[in-house]
Amino acid sequence: MAVRPILLYPDPILKQVARQVETVDEPTVAVIQDLVDTMLDSGHSVGVAAPQIGELVRVVVVDVSKSKLGKDNNHGLLEMVNPEIIEKSGSKIMREGCMSVPDYTGNVTRAELIVVEFTDRAGQLRVIEACGFESVAIQHELDHLDGMLFLDRVSSLKTDLYRRKSK
Repeated sequence: MAVRPILLYPDPILKQVARQVETVDEPTVAVIQDLVDTMLDSGHSVGVAAPQIGELVRVVVVDVSKSKLGKDNNHGLLEMVNPEIIEKSGSKIMREGCMSVPDYTGNVTRAELIVVEFTDRAGQLRVIEACGFESVAIQHELDHLDGMLFLDRVSSLKTDLYRRKSK
């Protein structure tokens, strides 16, 4: 449908809690498609959440299949409406970046394994288990639905936050 501009920190929309989607209808599918188009157009993103394009609804897309960190263990393109983590275990520290915080990366501790329940584009309830990089990417995107950025999870802004090298 459309590649949408990504809101940048400190845009106040990024700090708001997104609302539940009542039904997966045509406007919801349009948001899903815009998220997919925006993620693919970036050329490097493995996920985008609806608040990042100014839509305060609980919708995210994640696809780590083309990333060297996630290509061997993934579910392909995940289009998630009202996603909820129902189980998690272990912990893993990874360097994260975000299209809404383009100048920085940071070390964040996340669960190693998660079980996520969500509704897909077709309106079907799904439950998946994700681990490793895919698990981290999903948790990162779900944080956006609660108004959180990876900056909120960095232990120390002095020691765990890094400025990206300019290109």
